[in-house]
Amino acid sequence: MATLAVTNSFSAGTTIVAADMNENFDDVEAFVNSTPGVVQNDIVDAKGDIIAATAADAVSRLAVGTDTYVLTADSGEATGLIWAAPTTGDVTGISAGSNIDVTSASGPVPSVALAIDAEVAFADQVASRPEMKDYAETVNAIGGTGGGTQDFDIALGNVHTATVDTSTNTFTFSNPSATGKSCSFTLILTNGGSQTVNWPAAVDWAGGTAPTLTTAGIDILTFMTIDAGTIWYGFLAGADMK
Repeated sequence: MATLAVTNSFSAGTTIVAADMNENFDDVEAFVNSTPGVVQNDIVDAKGDIIAATAADAVSRLAVGTDTYVLTADSGEATGLIWAAPTTGDVTGISAGSNIDVTSASGPVPSVALAIDAEVAFADQVASRPEMKDYAETVNAIGGTGGGTQDFDIALGNVHTATVDTSTNTFTFSNPSATGKSCSFTLILTNGGSQTVNWPAAVDWAGGTAPTLTTAGIDILTFMTIDAGTIWYGFLAGADMK
């Protein structure tokens, strides 16, 4: 640590001359200006000013920034720093297995409002304790089945519409949820009784018999499984809907 040395020293009973005091003040000023590690307080002018390095053993004042601005590294600035508006936009670059935690361990849980304008793929993960409001389900509109085999793919929607026509139809169900998860879908079937309909062997009906379908009209059926489609429970929810 450097030692401050002054030109004039005084003892008890010494008459102090102003010129001597001024010399000592000059000594103090020179010491402050030339001694590493000593920063003059007049380098800052306002609350929020920051002292930042501009080079080795050189400092400068970075003036206080605009409210809500954040301190950002910028090599183009003399101090290497700049006050800038915070960046807004999408959260990207989250690695697999990382969490975005919006809980609070010591205070109230923060309120998070999400405005989602694109598909969210949960990849078969749990969404716990949601309160659903004004929601919809995707409808897979098949149109005419055309005879032959017609698949109802759960990945395309949990509501399917189809019209039986042409000839015998054999229905299949695909992409149910994994075993241990409840999976269900609704089938709105038009003219189901106009042709022979063969249901998957995995479908269990009430009493063991498939319902009679309407020849010219709409029937609504529901199906659910809890074992990935090993057994589908089938229900006629409404016949000949008018």
